[in-house]
Amino acid sequence: MARAWVFGDGISTDLLAPGNKLKLDPPELARHCMTAIEPEFPNLVSHGDIVFAGRNFGQGSSREQAAVSLKLLGVGAVFAQSFARIFYRNALNLGLPIFDFADVAEFSAGDHVDLDLDHGTLRNKSTKKSYDIQPLPGELMEIVKAGGLINYLEKQFNTAL
Repeated sequence: MARAWVFGDGISTDLLAPGNKLKLDPPELARHCMTAIEPEFPNLVSHGDIVFAGRNFGQGSSREQAAVSLKLLGVGAVFAQSFARIFYRNALNLGLPIFDFADVAEFSAGDHVDLDLDHGTLRNKSTKKSYDIQPLPGELMEIVKAGGLINYLEKQFNTAL
């Protein structure tokens, strides 16, 4: 079962992939993801856990490493009140599902959550509340399911041959 990680507004790419660590290889860089505000995040986040945040998640530079770090740590999805545009596209290109979500405040750190992308539902098992989520548009969902844009394009290319 996935666990909720809850953060506030303005989570920047520098919090996700610190600029002074960008020369590290991606797995090592991921070990610094969010440590400025949650020092144990890289050690405690589990595969499939879901990040909830406020406004403008991923603001700052266009560094792709911010989404890469979350993906490498096993984050299953990010729900935020809003996203910086370049982060939104980088995340989807890497196969990390992200959703605009107004009800972020209804989740607490550690809540047990279940996300069903195919049926467009998010359940907070701790509060027993369910939410309908706006599914990603067709091609974007296919990119996520393929594990990212490169995998999706390889599949398309191989199918065309």
